[in-house]
Parts: sequence; structure tokens; C-alpha cells
Amino acid sequence: MADLADLTRNAVDVLPAGRLEEQLAVGRPLRVKLGIDPTTPDIHLGHTVVLEKLREFQRAGHQIVLIVGDFTARVGDPSGRSAQRPLPSPEEIEANAATYQEQAFKVLDRERTEVRFNSEWLRMEPEDLLSLLAQTTVARLIERDDFQKRLAAGAPIAALELLYPLLQGYDSVAVDADVEIGGTDQKFNLLFGRDIQSAYGQQPQSIMTLPILVGTDGAQKMSKSLGNYVGVTEAPEEVFGKVMRVPDEAMPDYYRLVLGVEPPTDMPPNEAKRSLARGVVERFHDAGTAEAAERHFNRLFVEHAVPDEVEELDLTPFLAGNGDAVHLPQLMAQAFEISSSEARRLIKQGGAKLDGEPIAADTLDLPPALLDGRVLQVGKRRFRRLRARG
Repeated sequence: MADLADLTRNAVDVLPAGRLEEQLAVGRPLRVKLGIDPTTPDIHLGHTVVLEKLREFQRAGHQIVLIVGDFTARVGDPSGRSAQRPLPSPEEIEANAATYQEQAFKVLDRERTEVRFNSEWLRMEPEDLLSLLAQTTVARLIERDDFQKRLAAGAPIAALELLYPLLQGYDSVAVDADVEIGGTDQKFNLLFGRDIQSAYGQQPQSIMTLPILVGTDGAQKMSKSLGNYVGVTEAPEEVFGKVMRVPDEAMPDYYRLVLGVEPPTDMPPNEAKRSLARGVVERFHDAGTAEAAERHFNRLFVEHAVPDEVEELDLTPFLAGNGDAVHLPQLMAQAFEISSSEARRLIKQGGAKLDGEPIAADTLDLPPALLDGRVLQVGKRRFRRLRARG
């Protein structure tokens, strides 16, 4: 078993004081829990901070319990929210739950991870739900800082949101958790889980909170909805490019929380950032892929050249009229997963290029013969080589 100092590295809170040390001293494997609600399709680097802590416990011989919150995702975690969280559809939750597991196992050992879906126990009978609701008061639930801020601002709090910590706490009961891990924004929920366990006659869990990783903007929590995230399944060159945008002052946290090492002190900032970007890509791929991603970055931003390999796009589906023209907004919308209106805006503002030259602001249609073989570029890193197959 690893010692306390190793397992608490990078932790912000380990509560109650001394409890985890007592649990480790018993010498049996602990049941260490993390719950993730599948509200989006992707896991990003922010999620890997807590996943890596689980992996450390796993290496030390403890039992990891990964709870996929397919039920709680329908309620919406109010942690860190100034308004009620948009709720995904059941179909989105089901699809996201499948991808979450695959992505989590880029960090965790699949064979040694117990995966549970909390719909197993939260689809409870009304009598059981009433019994759970009886374990707390509204006054206790609105103690959380998020709700206090909303009350002060006169912002609404949905009754559904009040249920969330009760349901998350019951997760700990259902899996008999010894330890629960989460970000600092989860502190209220994690401590509340101790109350629910005590109410159901269990030994309350100890809790550990970890820092929140800021996004590539260096200002706000990493989030897909804010566009400041780095997805673990994104293309290696995309990951490298995004990490290179991380502000210098945020680099130490990325080194410590994502790579698990101290930041270098003997490198200029640009070299340290390149080393960080290589390390992040290598973590989810390998050293050769990281080197290729850096070469790709150099071609785009140092040499200002087109990448060696560019995905080809058949022009046939985008032919308009008698097939003598291609409608560029429609083509760009499908090729780069943007709206047609966004494509029009990019053309108008010079953000769309052919072979490195901006497309004329008033050009929406071009003949396929003029496009065949040329590279269409949107932004700094998105390219398609156009092919007229006819």
C-alpha cells in the first residue's frame, strides 16, 4: 500500500482530518469512488485530474468504483453553477455513457475498475425515495455556496437541483464507499455523502478534493461549453496546438495536475510549453505521435505550410444547379461541423482560404474544376483537400 503522502499529493482537502490515515492503517483495500455524469460526449484534461488520483489508489491496491451517473445526469449537478444546468436527453446520456467509459480507461486499469450505473439503485420505489428525502432538511441543502449566491442575486433554484446531493450521497451508500474523490467544487456533495451514509448505518467515507484545472484561456474552469477544453480523444495535433495556447502562468498546474511532475525551471517558457504539449500527447498516445504532432504544429505556425496529410473531401454532394458550381457555405458546414451562417461569416471576414489565400468576401459559389486538388482551410488548424470525382 502507498503511504498517505503519496496518495494525498496535489489534494486540496482530505477530510475529516486523520480519517484517511486511519483507514489506510487497517491494511485492507479501500473502496474509492468517483461519480461522473455523462452530460457531454467527451472527457477532457480537467476530468483526468481526478481520474489520475483514482489510478494512484488503484496502483496502491485499492478498489476503484467508477459510477456513471446515468440517473443523476437527468437531475443536473448544481455545483459551480449560477443557473440550472441544461439537461441532456435520455438518448444523449446513453450515448455519452458509452464513450465516457472508453475514455476513462485511457487512465484507469479497465480490468481492476468496478463500473456501476446509478440508475441501478436510484430508480427506487416512492417509499424509498421518501425515506431518502427524510434524511435532511431544506435549510441544510441550501447551505451550499452556489445556492447562497443565487438566493442573494434573486436567481431561481429548481426543486430538482435540491435533490442532487441526496442522490449522490445515496450512491456512496449503494457502493459502500470508503473514500470519495472530486474537484473542489464538489466539496459540499462529498461531505453530504457522509451524512447520508451515517443515516443508513454505514461508516461515513473520507473525502478528497483536487484542484480545478483551468482551461486553455487560463481563466475559467475547463469546459466544453466554454470552448477552452482539451479532449483526451481529440487528434494528437489538435491536442498539441491547444496546449500551446495555455498561458504561461497556468503551465505549472498543467505539469503537476496533468503530467504529475514538477514544472521545469531551466527552460524558456516556449520550450517548457512545447515540452508540456509533447507530454500531454504522449500520455494518451506515444512518443512518436507526440513528435509528429509537434512537426505538424511547426509546419502550420512556424513554416506556415499545409500539413503533410490532409483529409480529402468529395465535391459531388455539394454541386449546385446543373453541377457547374459548388456552394461553399454548405461544403464548409459539413466539412468542419459548423453552421452555414458561420461559414458565410468566415468567408466574409477572410477566415476561409484556398491554398493559403483568403476566399473573396462575396464568393459563395465556385466551379468544381477550380476547386479540384486545392486545400480549403478554416481557421489555423482545419484543412480539407477538395476532389472533383466526376
